[in-house]
Amino acid sequence: MAAVKKTKYGEIKISGEAIAQVAGEAATSCYGVMGLVSKPSLGTSLYEFLKSFEYIKGVYCRKTKNGYSVDVYIVVAYGVKLTEVIGEVQKKITYDLQKNFPIENWEVNVYIQDVQEVE
Repeated sequence: MAAVKKTKYGEIKISGEAIAQVAGEAATSCYGVMGLVSKPSLGTSLYEFLKSFEYIKGVYCRKTKNGYSVDVYIVVAYGVKLTEVIGEVQKKITYDLQKNFPIENWEVNVYIQDVQEVE
């Protein structure tokens, strides 16, 4: 879904791919995050890490009353404190989205799909 910002000069349309790319890069740069995965479907328990050009499959954006909501699906490394990782991912994604796009209100939801041991 594209985000739209109206200005006195016209509209700025931001594609869902651009939002997914910025959010995905921000999430994977955080400590404890092993990677992004696609949103789970019924009966699926296997996850495949997404490459950077596939982040659109693991990041979902939608319009809300106050702004935009972004859902991110991640896999976390075993042994890290989950609440700390989620908080850092939310802060980093919110910061990067506000820095790159002229929209103030971003709601970031982080969903941990799996915890894996680092090999």
